[in-house]
Amino acid sequence: MQYRFLGKSGLKVSALSFGSWVTFGEQVDTGLAYEQMKAAYDAGVNFFDNAEAYENGKSEEIMGQVLRKAGWKRSDLVISTKIFWGGEGPNDTGLSFKHIKEGTEAALKRMQLDYVDLLFCHRPDLHTPMEETVWAMDQMIREGKALYWGTSEWSAEEIRMAYEIARREHLRPPLMEQPQYNMFHRERVEQEYARLYRDIGLGTTIWSPLASGLLTGKYNDGIPEGSRLHLEKYSWLRKALLETEEGRAKLEKVKQLAPLAADLGITLPQMALAWCLKNPDVSTVITGASTVEQVKQNMSAMDAVAKLDDSAMERIEAILSNKPSAAPDWREM
Repeated sequence: MQYRFLGKSGLKVSALSFGSWVTFGEQVDTGLAYEQMKAAYDAGVNFFDNAEAYENGKSEEIMGQVLRKAGWKRSDLVISTKIFWGGEGPNDTGLSFKHIKEGTEAALKRMQLDYVDLLFCHRPDLHTPMEETVWAMDQMIREGKALYWGTSEWSAEEIRMAYEIARREHLRPPLMEQPQYNMFHRERVEQEYARLYRDIGLGTTIWSPLASGLLTGKYNDGIPEGSRLHLEKYSWLRKALLETEEGRAKLEKVKQLAPLAADLGITLPQMALAWCLKNPDVSTVITGASTVEQVKQNMSAMDAVAKLDDSAMERIEAILSNKPSAAPDWREM
């Protein structure tokens, strides 16, 4: 396993990490979750990602039970959760100080932890003043409930605004962002955030590196029973990925990528994960799985990175044909 600094901080996270979205509490019970997390940990993973919204807190409960059972040294782990969707009450959603404090404390209780290493604002809140959110996240750090804070799916403008408020008010600024990033979803990470990596030292903990399973190739011939897209609650995702013109176009590209991966002697999922790892602005790639074998296969992507040389990357780009244009240089504006 390779370990990378999270942004400009001194914190190191495993290049491949493990997240519980979709699977924990839905497809994975505590017993299987333990085996999955153990397989990831044995492969060198130290970062485990969660959120209060995942299965309405059930995912955090399962992860907490696994951590207690495993008995791993707390200082060897980097644990995260994300705050925004906490329930049905009028103050159980958003990034007000009340919900950030109460949501964080509830998450810690479910996970049986004294603190999380990383605390994310799961989405931007258009109804809460940015000053309040920045102050609240700083307060969570001061109270010892989190060590670092960041954002998820915020625009570059929103991240910069939060950073500047924090600097002006002598508060802890956001350190990391958790955006979607994969071969089909590139603009935000490669273009929109480009200046933030240099200007504020932004780190990234990217999610959906396999494009919700599309880049595994398992949907090339239909929807396998038991897969995520087979679940009724994800019918919206199934329609977006497989039943739209854009989705069908992506599926055709997946079919073209598969023989390229075979030529390199790796699997399509390994190639897709390694492709994300090749980006130096990616701090860690969050993987997910519904079986222990999938965890092990995902971890083997570290060995595939070396096979993606310049020639292989050019062949991939020729198929994808979606490389974002370079971000404008502010010095020339």
